[in-house]
Parts: sequence; C-alpha cells; structure tokens
Amino acid sequence: MHIVLYEPDIPGNTGNVGRTCLATGSKLHLVGKLGFSLDDQHVKRSGLDYWEKVNVVKHKSWDEFLSTIPLNAGLYFFSKKARQDYWEAAFQPESYLVFGCETTGLPAVFHERYKERFFRIPMVQDSVRSLNLSTSVGVVLYEALRQVRHLSGVTV
Repeated sequence: MHIVLYEPDIPGNTGNVGRTCLATGSKLHLVGKLGFSLDDQHVKRSGLDYWEKVNVVKHKSWDEFLSTIPLNAGLYFFSKKARQDYWEAAFQPESYLVFGCETTGLPAVFHERYKERFFRIPMVQDSVRSLNLSTSVGVVLYEALRQVRHLSGVTV
C-alpha cells in the first residue's frame, strides 16, 4: 500500500503515519508544501527510532506525484465531506490512499476531479469535527490491507 499525505502541516502526525507505514510495509508519499522540515524533532520523536527506516518519498507537487505512479493506479481519497463510507471502497494491492492537510483538507479541485473516488470514515453525527490524521490513516490502511490480504499474499 501507499499512503499519500498532501501538504501535511503537523510534524507529529507525519511521524506517527511514518511509523504505521513501516509497521505495514507501506510507502509514504509526502506531496506539496510541508508545514515543517523533515528534520524536525517532532517528526523524529513521533516516528521514534524508526523514522530512518521509513520508505518515504517527497514530491514537489501533485502533478509530479502523478508522473511517478502507474496510469491506472488505484487512487482513493479521504475526506469528512465525502458521501461514501470507506468500507464501500474496493481496495486493490498497491492502492494509493490520499489524505489532505490537517487544517484545510484536500483542495476543492481534487473533490471535483476525483469525486467518485472520495470516501469518509463514519462518525456519530455532531460528535467531533474530525479524527486525527494519523488515526484516520491507520483505520483506512488496515481496512485496505484486510481486503487485499488474500489477493496479494500480504500478511501483517
């Protein structure tokens, strides 16, 4: 699996996501402007002593990221604004799970261009504004791995 963080701005979340990626054998893609340096101590503290082992790739822009993936790559986007629940997604091996910035989410152009590929994590109405980014990544990533474990032979 591939985790894609679009312009993340909280270093601790990125560190936690990196640790989850390492635990699952997933690649972490950081796309666009980051709200911190990858040398930030908060990233390294959250990633613990594992950060150096994380398979992380930095992409300057969304277009640059797209140029590095297969044309028919399984792109799945996650937003609290989506109408479909994440368990309605039919994940494939080597899927790209795309999450937006903690404070602004994914750009409107993504919602327009990829509207059929947007999913949400259901929450009790009027309970919380959103889930933490690293929590959201973990919830979705493990569901994706559960779905494809028989197809790909992946065991976590």
